[in-house]
Amino acid sequence: MADVLVYSTSTCPHCKSLKKYLDEKGVAYTDYDVAEDADKRKEMVEKSGQMGVPVLDIDGRVIAGFEKADIDNALGL
Repeated sequence: MADVLVYSTSTCPHCKSLKKYLDEKGVAYTDYDVAEDADKRKEMVEKSGQMGVPVLDIDGRVIAGFEKADIDNALGL
């Protein structure tokens, strides 16, 4: 299984939808709340070049936003 990191905030509706989608697909992930964790927020910006959430890192492949086709492709679904 892929190493999946999710950078999100607790108030972001797209983040909630993304995590629900990953849960439904049975994908394990580590979630970082970038509103609360400044180090992870900096890491997210360095990876994605932006402040918007959600951002995913799937085995080093960075996907900004809840893009199902890109996520499925990166996960091999």
